[in-house]
Order: sequence, then C-alpha cells, then structure tokens
Amino acid sequence: MDLRGVVRILSLLLVPLLLASARGLSKASQRTFKIDYSHNRFLKDGRPFRYISGSIHYFRVPRFYWKDRLLKMKMAGLNAIQSYVPWNFHEPQPGQYQFSGEHDVEYFIKLAHELGLLVILRPGPYICAEWDMGGLPAWLLLKESIILRSSDPDYLAAVDKWLGVLLPKMKPLLYQNGGPIITVQVENEYGSYFSCDYDHLRFLQKLFHYHLGNDVLLFTTDGAHEMFLKCGALQGLYATVDFGPGANITAAFEIQRKSEPRGPLVNSEFYTGWLDHWGQPHSTAKTEVVASALHEILSRGANVNLYMFIGGTNFAYWNGANMPYQAQPTSYDYDAPLSEAGDLTEKYFALRDVIRKYFGFVLYRTTLPQDCSDPTPLSSPLSGVHDRAYVAVDGVPQGVLERSDVITLNITGKAGATLDLLVENMGRVNYGRYINDFKGLISNLTLGSNILTDWMIFPLDTDNAVRKHLGGWDGYNNGRHDKPLDHSSSNYKLPAFYMGNFSIPSGIPDLPQDTFIQFPGWTKGQVWINGFNLGRYWPARGPQMTLFVPRHILVTSAPNTIMVLELEHAPCGDNGPELCAVEFVDRPVINATLTSGHSPPHLPDQQSGMDYV
Repeated sequence: MDLRGVVRILSLLLVPLLLASARGLSKASQRTFKIDYSHNRFLKDGRPFRYISGSIHYFRVPRFYWKDRLLKMKMAGLNAIQSYVPWNFHEPQPGQYQFSGEHDVEYFIKLAHELGLLVILRPGPYICAEWDMGGLPAWLLLKESIILRSSDPDYLAAVDKWLGVLLPKMKPLLYQNGGPIITVQVENEYGSYFSCDYDHLRFLQKLFHYHLGNDVLLFTTDGAHEMFLKCGALQGLYATVDFGPGANITAAFEIQRKSEPRGPLVNSEFYTGWLDHWGQPHSTAKTEVVASALHEILSRGANVNLYMFIGGTNFAYWNGANMPYQAQPTSYDYDAPLSEAGDLTEKYFALRDVIRKYFGFVLYRTTLPQDCSDPTPLSSPLSGVHDRAYVAVDGVPQGVLERSDVITLNITGKAGATLDLLVENMGRVNYGRYINDFKGLISNLTLGSNILTDWMIFPLDTDNAVRKHLGGWDGYNNGRHDKPLDHSSSNYKLPAFYMGNFSIPSGIPDLPQDTFIQFPGWTKGQVWINGFNLGRYWPARGPQMTLFVPRHILVTSAPNTIMVLELEHAPCGDNGPELCAVEFVDRPVINATLTSGHSPPHLPDQQSGMDYV
C-alpha cells in the first residue's frame, strides 16, 4: 500500500492560524522596545523582535558617504546599525562643542531612521574603538591626579557636564519617542578595566536615566569571560557579551547566562575582522569562518552586531594605540564586509547570503499621506519591488505589485490609513552581471505624484513561526473540527497560515514512502510538513503543480502536521464545503500545460488524494 492510498481515506482540514497582514502588528503610535524575560527575546511594539546589526562609525566615514554606506548595510539584510559617540570628537576643548557638518551625529541617526534602520547607540563616555584615548578628551589629563573611568569626583564632574549636553540631543531620537534608537550602552567593556568601580557604573546609570527617561533600555558589553562580567555588569543594565568567529559560541552565551539567566542572547561585537598596528601584517579573518559562525549565532535565535561592518578611516590624528605600545595606522579597514572605500567585498556577499536565510519575507508599513477615495496609482516607477509585494490598506487587499511585470496598482483608502506591503523574495539572480540582486523595496514608491516616506520595516521569520506553532496546536483531532469554519474567515484573501494534520498507520511494512503534494484551488505560497520547508508552490502560474515530499520527514508514531502559507487566495468556500484541502499523489506533475500569459495552467485529471469531511 503506498502513501497515496493511505491518506485518501483520511481527511485534512486546513484552518487560518496566523495572519501576516497589518492587523497582526501594532500601530506606529504604540512604539515600545522592551525585554521579554519569560521568552528570552526582545519585544518591539509588543511583537517578538531580533536585530541583526552592523557597526559603522560616522566619525570614520565622510558625511558625503553616510547615505551610501548605510544603504549598502541595509541591502545586506541588516535591520539595525550600531555606532559609538566619541567624546573627544565633539568636545575637543572644554566647553567647545562640535555638532555640525562631519560631527552632526543627530543628522547621521536621523538619516539611518529615514532609510529604515534602527540604531544601537554606544555613547560612552569611554568607547575604546581603537580611537585616540578611547574617546576620552586629552584635556582631562590637565589634572594629573585624575583617575579615569572611576568615581573620581573630577572625572565624574566632567562626565556629568558632557552627557548633560549629548544625551538630551539623543532623547528625541529614542524609539519610544519616534526615533530609531532601540538600546543605549552604558560605558564600554568596563569589566576589562582595572578599577572595577561599581559606584562609577551606578553614577552613569542614574545619569542616563535622568536624561533619557526610565523607559530607555540600557545595556553593557563585556568579553565573554566570567571575570569580565563580574566587574562590567550591574543590576538594571542588561549584560551582553562580545566574541569573534573563533570562539566557542555555546560557552560564550553560557557566560552571558550567568549574568542574565533570562532574556535575549546578544553578541554586541561579533568580529568580522581585526585591527592593525604599524609594522605588522594586515589582519584578516577568513570569510568562510566568519559566515559559518554568524550562521550558528543566528540559528540560536540570538541577536548580533557585526563589528565592524565598515571600518572606515582614522583621519587626521584620531588613531589609537595598544600596550605594549603599538600605534594603529590611519586605515581602519578591519577586513570588514564593506571596505574602507565602501566597496562590496567577498565577505559582504557571503554574510548577506547567511542573513538572507532569516529574512524571506519583509513587511513594509507606512500611512497614506492623502485621501484616496478614488482609485489612486501606487507605483514603483524604477521596478523597485524585488520581487512581489502583496498590498493592503487597513487590512483590505488591494492587489500585487510584481518585479518588472506589474509596477502600478490602483488603491483606495482614507488619509492616515495603514498601507502594508508584504514583500516576497523569489530568489536571487545567480548568473551574469546582475548577481548583486538586492531584495525588498530598493527604490521609492509613489502614490499619485508623491513619494511615500516614513516606512517601518518588519522582517518576518516564517520558519520560526511554523516551529513555534507545531507544539501548541491542540484544538483539532486528526484533522477534524467540531463545527463548520466561519465563511468570512475561510475566504480571507490576505496572506494567512493554514494548518492541518494526517496520520500514517504504523506497523505496515514499507511505510512511509516518498510522495508528492499538490494544491487544487490554491494560488501561491509556501508549505511545511512537520516543520520541514518543502518550498514554494504556484499552481496558478505553473508548470509545476506538485512538490516532492521525501519520506524521511514523515512519521507513523504521531500525526503529521502540514502548514500552508497562502499568499493570495485559498480555495476555502469556493466550491462546496467551506474547507481547504491538499492532495497527496504518487506521481509528480511538473510540466502542466501553460496557457498564454500568466493564466493558471490546465490541471490533468487526477483522482483526489483527500476527501473532505
């Protein structure tokens, strides 16, 4: 008996489980960024969130190139950037502050915000960063007895005055205040410093809260060694660790867990390369080693910052030095994914390929700036949708924009309504000159004649969503439901998950077997069996009508769970019972006859592999 014969006598019921529409996400006015200790994660606007960020130092990159470098970071798949603020760069002499031109940190942060990047801010007052005196101004040494990075009254008085200037500038840029800054670091790797002065950390903690408010999420960073976190961590400051690709990742995160038993795993400095010294060979880190370690970090669900994503240049006299005394050179290339000149390196593409495995769908959100009572064209004039965007206004489906083929769509809605575009990555170009195939919205969209701005971006981890729901779905028994599905729900035309299960009898020789699954009446989407991602289905376009189901993912010891992410339209309610069904068949259909254009192909007559209940 083959698998097809078994499942024909069983029923598969698929029900809407989770909507990927705008209705499932919070409004922009409810901006919060917090730690969910019970589930070991961050919550952004009440929703689970994980950042993948990269370090860029605005003070090492000419302002002329800020936008270019930030865009390249975003196109690598990053959803956040991280930067230090060097005190000596902004206050070269006591009371003489520089915050314009190349020193305009506020503009830099706002630019990141405009480009849809979140910001992790590390304002010191000490930053290290291979920068002259670790960012501390040399004029502090005018008092020879001063003890830096301690509770020395002279040092704290200078810090108090400096942060009293800087932090009020940062407060409007906090995420909860409408800006992009989600977390703020207090000091930097303090556990590596000799003084181990907790009063110093407490002073900074109170000062940061005084200027930024009590809702700001403050953190510390230290090397992944217990001795470093002993002096660098403080209650009320979330402790994170840093380590490079050669570290034991399990052991490193276990060190963080000793200070933070619950909460998100965070590597605040994952080293993509290393620093240089005059007279020594240029430091490099093998691309394959960095990429492999990054994949392992992300596979654990951890948050990570790539230090550096672009190193930049120590212009003028800003380079630092190490002991025994070794001065660092002008270049801070760091063997980073973006070179000192902003070129895309082999490492850039390798890390982008790792990151893209965790960003298959991205939701872009903004509000309609004008009333669209009459149909108004939403256009991607430069074919900037890569590759398909499912468009909704206040949860009402509007249609699909498609790369190169459909670049204009008429939409309706009131001014202020929420506009959502769920953008699907259909696969990157793998041959020829266009292999640098960026995904998402890569150019402006226009509504009528106006360019849409103020986008919020939500990366959607579909594989993780499937895994989380596999263990907790207990409202059904062997695919049967005790009442009919609601018609309006089953005919929902925005992207939605559907779920069902089927059983394979145990004790029968040679079961399970390889099989194929097809989707009568379904349109386009993705399917998982027992958490295994089988791939895309698209019977509405063809020619492939079935997907291969290898037997090793099927089980006889428990019901097999199927989850379907239908992006456009499920067959529920179209014909007869208001149920959705899929079919298992014993032969593939990968060459269905295509009609002209993109019309649905003709399905060969096949006996249904599933019966409706």
